[in-house]
Amino acid sequence: TVSTQSTWDETRTYCCFRMPKVRAADLRQKPKGELLKQLQDLKTELAQLRVAKQTGGASSKLCKIKFVRKGIARVLTVLNTAEKRNLRKLYKGKKNKPKNLRPKRTKSQRQALSTYEKSRKTRKQVRRLKQFPRRIYAVKIA
Repeated sequence: TVSTQSTWDETRTYCCFRMPKVRAADLRQKPKGELLKQLQDLKTELAQLRVAKQTGGASSKLCKIKFVRKGIARVLTVLNTAEKRNLRKLYKGKKNKPKNLRPKRTKSQRQALSTYEKSRKTRKQVRRLKQFPRRIYAVKIA
């Protein structure tokens, strides 16, 4: 059903239609096949709603477009996070990982030397440290 709000604009219509939300917590319990089927159903429903919009359908259908789009986004988010979680398990402990599984951080942090690389010394530095060790002074208090 559509209601008009007469307080500030007579021509503007608002949608009171509330369809049940696709909840992400419920989606996480479903298997992948069922999620893909639900995604396909939502996409076909969205296509039908868009056709209804072009042909001048009821305003209740036009309001439903937003909820269907959000539902599609939720299903895709659950699918993608599950896939990423499985990939993280697969690559755990491996040396080379895909870029999207590596920690993001900032560019300077990613390019910075590791602690091992920072602590390494050249042959020349090692020789100088041996020849001229750091002097330790004892100060006598009078």
